[in-house]
Amino acid sequence: MNCLVTGVAGFIGSHLARALINRGDHVTGVDMFTDYYEKNLKETNIEDLYSLSSFTLLKRDVAELTTEELSEIDLVFHQAAQAGVRKSWGKQFNAYTHHNILATQKLLETCSNVNIKKFIYASSSSVYGEIEKLPVTENTCPKPVSPYGVSKLAGEHLVDLYYYNYKVPTVSLRYFTVYGPGQRPDMAFRIFINSIFEGKPLQIYGDGNQTRDVTYIDDVVAANLMAVDSEDVEGRVFNIGGGSQVSINEVINILERITGLDAQVDYYPPHKGDPYQTFADVSLAKQFLGFSPQVQLEEGLKQQIKSLGYKLNY
Repeated sequence: MNCLVTGVAGFIGSHLARALINRGDHVTGVDMFTDYYEKNLKETNIEDLYSLSSFTLLKRDVAELTTEELSEIDLVFHQAAQAGVRKSWGKQFNAYTHHNILATQKLLETCSNVNIKKFIYASSSSVYGEIEKLPVTENTCPKPVSPYGVSKLAGEHLVDLYYYNYKVPTVSLRYFTVYGPGQRPDMAFRIFINSIFEGKPLQIYGDGNQTRDVTYIDDVVAANLMAVDSEDVEGRVFNIGGGSQVSINEVINILERITGLDAQVDYYPPHKGDPYQTFADVSLAKQFLGFSPQVQLEEGLKQQIKSLGYKLNY
């Protein structure tokens, strides 16, 4: 298969590209290397792919891709997005409207003029907002509480529009807090790990009892491949979660145990737009995709710690 992976130099995109190549596909990766975090980190994510004949890199804005460039593409994995709940407030929102809404619409419009087999859209648990009844199902009415969540939900609506009106064979995957080797430097687990080993205080925004459903990167990649290989899933939305609910304080306790180090923790008022709890019902993904998370939190954290060059407490 000829695959297009947008945001290929990012955390999820780079892992997905590698998995596609390993199964024999050709990957055309698209990334404009925005300054959301250091460009060199993104280049490191895909440095092993540059020399492969099965990989082509386009340093482009997704919104500028042409019909000609997509004419031979079979599968589209739209992973590119302006990330970050906390940074989506205020003047920076224009970046979210461009990368998460406009670029998605442009890509869908282009795909409506070519013969692709699947369009996989990377959505987010942020579309749900504050949820009272957990675990949350795909039938729950989304009520995002951050501009980022609004932009990702707008992307979902565009995906639905192009499925129903132009028969673009779309599938939306709502990721729940993805972690593991290569995680973005602004994400909590990577910050926690670095802070513990460097002897710096962990800054927790809230009381630490807020919970998250966290999903290991390999499980997210597997869900994308399952969405491609599954039948009768076009036009659907699926939760992709790790299968358990854990508090931030519990995560810190696990990190202390597996590192053998004591964490210094400072608590601050919560940020606007951060939901207090998330927990995915993944039964629909299991039914239609065969998805079941395989990596438990402690093992996933061990892999992430080792990937950063730190030693575990054996």
